[in-house]
Amino acid sequence: MITNITGIQQIGIGVTDVYEAWKFYRKAFGVDIPMLDDDSSAELMLPYTGGQPQKRHAVLALNIRGGGGFEIWQYSGRKPQMPVFRIRPGDLGINMAKVRCRNAENTFKHLKNTGINIPAKIISDQPYSSFFYCIDPYGNVFQLVEDSYVFINTSFPTGGIMGTMIGVSDIDKSLGFYSGLLGYNKILYDRTGSFDDLDKIDESPQKYRRVLLSYDYRRMGAFSQLLGPSQIELLQVLDRNPKKIYENRLWGDPGFIHLCFDVYQMDEVISQCNNSGFPVTVDSSEKFEMGDAAGRFTYIEDPDGTLIEFVETFKIPVIRKIGWFLDLRKRNNQKPLPRLMLHALRFNRVMK
Repeated sequence: MITNITGIQQIGIGVTDVYEAWKFYRKAFGVDIPMLDDDSSAELMLPYTGGQPQKRHAVLALNIRGGGGFEIWQYSGRKPQMPVFRIRPGDLGINMAKVRCRNAENTFKHLKNTGINIPAKIISDQPYSSFFYCIDPYGNVFQLVEDSYVFINTSFPTGGIMGTMIGVSDIDKSLGFYSGLLGYNKILYDRTGSFDDLDKIDESPQKYRRVLLSYDYRRMGAFSQLLGPSQIELLQVLDRNPKKIYENRLWGDPGFIHLCFDVYQMDEVISQCNNSGFPVTVDSSEKFEMGDAAGRFTYIEDPDGTLIEFVETFKIPVIRKIGWFLDLRKRNNQKPLPRLMLHALRFNRVMK
């Protein structure tokens, strides 16, 4: 098991217009703090970009209330390719992102005012107090989950990413990856049957097995308190053969493209992945720069080919206007960053 995961850093979202999408996500989900804004080429992702470098524009934005960010990603050198079929719950890959909110009813009203598609009313079902789904203008599904975790209290109704739902072909096989390797060792539920909440999204009743995972230990690292606790829900559809969401498309095309974890001591992460039978497929090596941020990233695949990214952060912009950058290599990598230091990120907010 990888013991040096800090938390879910971000979920990658492929779009056709990065600034248009970010403007909407700021309004809907409050991800108004850019950690990077980079317009260059993806030189290292050749296994997933058709074997050649691809020009792209990426923005990684956070919500200071707590949770993972949105990495909003657009091809700028080729036309992004939409899926040729309707993605349904249980298809192989990231089905939806889970976003924490402080009050489901208030968040429901807030999102309704943005014009986002909300296919059903608020649902109450354990282990959650309340939750509901919405579908963004680009067809991506989000689950808003009422959750008490707060890093820094704000007036905005949502926080950031608290997890994801991933379609898999065999849950028992996938548990060895998500529980055994990634450390989601606590099963919050394991259910089989038809589910009203998923029917509201699919509009075609199916039988599923779904397993919600969390963990029963404290995660360490610089960003552990900002990112907060997280969950992964595995979904296996039993009534039909699932399709691969990114079949015949490239990483970065529209949709949820990857799930990214913040880590420390990347060499240990790589060793644990390789020794567990899930070898690293991409490694940026010692240093990689994206805009004002720098670090090292690697990728692996789950048993169905869903992309999991690990990022070891070396440098972040704390306050861009005064040139305050933090070099994380000069501190204890297991110790959380001071709350007041991360609170200073609010000076980088993009409001319009």
